[in-house]
Amino acid sequence: MTHAIVARQPGGPEVLEYASVEPPKPGPGQLLVKVAAAGVNFIETYQRSGIYKVEYPFTPGAEAAGTVEALGEGVEEFAAGDRVATAEAAATYADYILVDAPKALPVPDGVDDHTAAALPLQGITAHYLMNSSFRVEPGHSVLLHAGAGGVGLLLTQLLKARGARVFTTVSSDEKAGLSKEAGADEVLRYDRFADKVRELTDGEGVNVVYDGVGRDTFDDSLKSLRIRGAMVLFGAASGPVPPFDPQRLNAGGSLTLTRPTMGHFVQNTHERRWRSTEIFEAAANGTLSVRVGATYPLAEAAQAHRDLEGRRTTGKVLLVP
Repeated sequence: MTHAIVARQPGGPEVLEYASVEPPKPGPGQLLVKVAAAGVNFIETYQRSGIYKVEYPFTPGAEAAGTVEALGEGVEEFAAGDRVATAEAAATYADYILVDAPKALPVPDGVDDHTAAALPLQGITAHYLMNSSFRVEPGHSVLLHAGAGGVGLLLTQLLKARGARVFTTVSSDEKAGLSKEAGADEVLRYDRFADKVRELTDGEGVNVVYDGVGRDTFDDSLKSLRIRGAMVLFGAASGPVPPFDPQRLNAGGSLTLTRPTMGHFVQNTHERRWRSTEIFEAAANGTLSVRVGATYPLAEAAQAHRDLEGRRTTGKVLLVP
């Protein structure tokens, strides 16, 4: 027997049970992976609580890193002993998981297990935002909300390496320090941020806004854009944006609005490998510093959820079997 976290009904963190389970067996095209660390993401608290519907009994998790233990029929690109990571598995709060081979990401030697587990979801998100949702070029000016969040810290570093001027917003002095440490040129508070961005860009505005906050920032995000600027709305931490008149994009200066999600930017193995290879190489060569804010034993998944929901963590939260 092995162990996994199991919720047998929706509820608070207390429903997360450390349970003995049968070890999974890889089917055709799958890898059996011994988990070194699993990423904890906020969506899993919604699944656990019943806000997002799942089937019970339910083991949370989509992100992990570990070592290949066995191969299913037809798998040729991996071998036992290979280190892999993924953001597209299921039930990763466990000792062992199954990963579809096309969704497994090779981990280079220069990246440790905890970094490898912390990078896939937020790292690939940062990559597609700056390369595909809106292609940032050297000299562009960028406004990034939640600059001290997991995506924010990674994206700030990647944008600065690209040669962009980066403005971030944060909600506290502690988070301002983290954002500055990541390389942000200007760290702002949310109050009147559009006016401050205009002042700092001599009235012109920024080329792109990356907004994962949603309802509370949307209007001023549009006001922060220069003519023909792009609004990339990739989340809704404060709630969904209400319906709005597209004529506002015209009035704002022929603006562009897009609402991306990661699944549409990892459509095949080639695209996954392009994004993950660049992210892992940046971590290996020191261009990208990954902040793991807290690690918990797998058996303490409930406490990890309590701390995440209580906003008592910074950086990536990991579970370690």
